[in-house]
Amino acid sequence: MKEGANSSKKGAVLRSFIAGSFSASVSTVLFQPLDLIKTRMIQRTVVFDGATMVTVTREVLSSDAKILGLWKGIAPSLLRTVPGVGIHFSSLTFLDKIGLKGKDTLSSLICGMMARSTAALITIPLTVVKVRYESGLFPYKSVISALIEMRSKEGYRGMSSGLIPTILRDAPFSGIYLAFYSTLKQKAQCSTLPDHDAAWIHFLCGLIAGMAASAVTHPADVIKTRIQLDHQCNSRNIMNVATSIWSQNGPKGYFVGLAPRMLRRSLMAALTWSVYEEIMKKTGLK
Repeated sequence: MKEGANSSKKGAVLRSFIAGSFSASVSTVLFQPLDLIKTRMIQRTVVFDGATMVTVTREVLSSDAKILGLWKGIAPSLLRTVPGVGIHFSSLTFLDKIGLKGKDTLSSLICGMMARSTAALITIPLTVVKVRYESGLFPYKSVISALIEMRSKEGYRGMSSGLIPTILRDAPFSGIYLAFYSTLKQKAQCSTLPDHDAAWIHFLCGLIAGMAASAVTHPADVIKTRIQLDHQCNSRNIMNVATSIWSQNGPKGYFVGLAPRMLRRSLMAALTWSVYEEIMKKTGLK
């Protein structure tokens, strides 16, 4: 009996991983341009020139790569996001199966933070590569060559640069998102609605939750990006970078790139969770 329960639990976690990974791959490809624009806007806060979504997009489109330039960094994005989201969702399913998820808003908040922290820790080297690819400042030929070069020139410290602000961004984001999403979904009583209506409600709940979580966690994202773009290890201290941003740009410096990130994270989270919910329902886990 116990073996059967354990087997069922493992099967649920595996299916959750696959569902999360598939939903993440779709949304990552669709919204990669917004991530690239956000990174380019943050990188230019060092010499703040008031770059906007429109000006950055225009610059990318006028480059040799044309429209494909907006998808620069898609390979490390997929390699990071797909397993990362899979780990996140499978962690949530595991926590649910052992009775730690979904009892109230606080438990949803804590479970979301635990799941995302695990994913952030495992995928941090790919996060660094993704940011550097998107910036256009690093002539890496491939993801593998980028990792090898980082390891030889910067060591493991370089490969894990920005880990703390990444966790300070991702853990609260996922915690806040899951708390908002779970609460909104309960209020909307999705379980009593027809499937086609429930799918739209899932999407709208995800959109609202994503916008709220993005706004709260954006300063950590700016600090993380600035640290990861510094390949010479000159400013890897969080407080030093935070102080530098304040002295250079004032409080608005912490919110540079918020518009594309909020748009991307809210749409991506909404789509990812909607697809995930549908897959889980079809596989009998919902």
